[in-house]
Amino acid sequence: MIRPAELIERKRDGGELGAGELRELMLGYARDEIPDYQLAAFCMAVFFRGLTDAETYALTEAMIETGETLDLRSALGRKVVDKHSTGGVGDKTSIAVGPIGAACGVPFAKMSGRGLGHTGGTLDKLESIPGFRVELSTDELVAQVRDVGMAIVGATADLVPADKRLYALRDVTATVDERSLISASIVSKKVAGGAEAIVFDVKVGEGAFMKSREDARALAELMRELCSRFGREAVCLLTDMDQPLGHAVGNALEIREAIATLRGEGPPDFEELVVAAAAHLLALSDLGIDKAEADTRVAQAIADGGAAEAYERWIYAQGGDPDEASLPKAAVVPEVASPRAGYVA
Repeated sequence: MIRPAELIERKRDGGELGAGELRELMLGYARDEIPDYQLAAFCMAVFFRGLTDAETYALTEAMIETGETLDLRSALGRKVVDKHSTGGVGDKTSIAVGPIGAACGVPFAKMSGRGLGHTGGTLDKLESIPGFRVELSTDELVAQVRDVGMAIVGATADLVPADKRLYALRDVTATVDERSLISASIVSKKVAGGAEAIVFDVKVGEGAFMKSREDARALAELMRELCSRFGREAVCLLTDMDQPLGHAVGNALEIREAIATLRGEGPPDFEELVVAAAAHLLALSDLGIDKAEADTRVAQAIADGGAAEAYERWIYAQGGDPDEASLPKAAVVPEVASPRAGYVA
């Protein structure tokens, strides 16, 4: 039986924790045998001392072991792809990337989170759609991906329960932006959720958790290495977050911008990222095509309306109303006039 205080003390002092110790720590936390305040102290110790690569892998594995795992390959007979962003202002990329993948015949299944730190969460944005359900059972998830081609859902209580609690705890203890904790959280959900190929959008800049290109690259390399150790393929994009992505910031506003982008009418910076991420997913999928062919198919899906149609089928399937007119609007919309020509900086 481990003593959490001893593990916290050892990590606080720069020591290394064993795989078995991290496993017991996470299992104990998931079973309510270890209180939040001790995990908060553990997170702070990790924030200042970091984890070795071996510890990060062990923590990721331990978090996966606290719950069930999905085998989507067996359930669907296809290679399932996913996309994840480390978060940024105005980042609604997955909401546009998923339908493009589905329109191109690539199964897309994403277990997403809510807002973390200053960034908006994909689930929060989707819940601005009237009627949209983010909680699906495993059977519902599998059936929807088979029938519609995609699903974006919240992680169920049975999948990586330790991460679900730790995710919220990090948000209120100022321990969000630590490379190993970020990597373990993200990769544990991807592995447990059954994705075999993932595109990671790693944000870098003033509005991101990773402020420098060096830190962002280190995070990307760590996640890619973790995925490799778990038998997953991964591609990482480093993208700018020195300014908001696209023009819209706010849940319903971002849904509108994602819809516009699926019609080929989105802001250039957002459209560029969506197209790049979608093409990488196609190239990683079981379609057997290279990046050049993937680029062509993504452009075609947008041009011929297939991506927009896939979006409507997806939203309907999860109980939502895909009609843009149904999205909520602010009660007051004032115009702010600029005294001169220029750019908002």
